[in-house]
This record gives sequence, C-alpha cells and structure tokens, in this order.
Amino acid sequence: MKDLEELIRQRGRESASAQEEFCASAAGRIIYVVNSLTKVIRSGGKILVLGNGGSAADAQHFAAELVNRFLMERHPLSCLALTTDTSVITAISNDYSFDQIFSKQVEALGKEGDAIIAISTSGASPNVLKALEKANVMSMLTIGLTGGDSEQMASLCDFCLNVDNSFTPRVQEVHHLVLHIIAELLEIQLFTHQND
Repeated sequence: MKDLEELIRQRGRESASAQEEFCASAAGRIIYVVNSLTKVIRSGGKILVLGNGGSAADAQHFAAELVNRFLMERHPLSCLALTTDTSVITAISNDYSFDQIFSKQVEALGKEGDAIIAISTSGASPNVLKALEKANVMSMLTIGLTGGDSEQMASLCDFCLNVDNSFTPRVQEVHHLVLHIIAELLEIQLFTHQND
C-alpha cells in the first residue's frame, strides 16, 4: 500500500515539474501563439484542431472551450475538432488511407488565413504531418504541440511547442495545460481591454 501511495506522490511531482518547467521555458512562445490566433479570429478565420488518441480528446476539449466558453461569458469562437465525424474519418480511411483523415478535412474545411493546431506526442504521426503539409500549401497558420523528437513536425509549423520529456503521459499533461492557457489568454485578448 505504501509503495502505491509513494508512486502516486511521485507521479504528482513529475507532472507538476514537467508543467512548471515547460511554462517557464515556453511562456514567450505561448504568447506569440495566442497573439497569432487572436489575429486569425479577428480577421474572421477559424481554428482547426486535430490529433490521435489522447490528443484527439485534447483537440475536442479545446474546441469545446472555444465554441462554448472557458472562464468568461462571451461570444462563441470558431473552432472545429477534426476528430469527431466518424463517417468522414472512416470513409477517408476506407477509400484512401488513415494517413489522409486530417489532410482531406483541412482541404475541405480550411481556407487561407485560418489556423491549425496539430497535436502529436511523438511529433511523427503521418496523418498529423500530412495535415500540416496541406495547411502550409493553403497558407494557414500552423501550430504544433508535440514531444520527443519534434524536428520533422517543427519544420512544418510556424510555431512548435515541444515538451522536452520522453514519458508520454507527462507530455499529454503539459499539452492539456497549454491548451487551457491558450483558451484563457484568447478570452483575455479578445474580450477585455487588457491587450498590452
């Protein structure tokens, strides 16, 4: 029992440390991301979000925070998770390949001046990389949240927020926090007069 209790405390310390270290090192980059997303929304653009597995859940969670609300009562923001339409995803997978489930949706739903937030803990998911490639061709703002070796993904992003941690759960926990921070700062930028 004590071993399990210590494991719980250890995981808590690891998660807190990973989140604190990332926020300390990436605060400036997160502000650049938020400022860029603010411009997209103010120009009438939308945000497309995508990822696989736990990252798919993060994409849907983030879209819900923007379309509904996060901390502030305000107008809905245009954000769409590309992980939710099972008919579209299975049709593309069946007729073409799983690698194209996001890039085809980006092509169909995105436009120049929109933004894409691509989430991949490995930084190497082929369907995520293809979506970023398509978004670049379409002159969309490209933002990546990743971990591990992010070189390939970073090369496709205007901004890449890489969590320097080799343990997938810690990377995902940091991603979850970063998306909450982005949602909060977007509300501040768009719906208050604190645009310093």
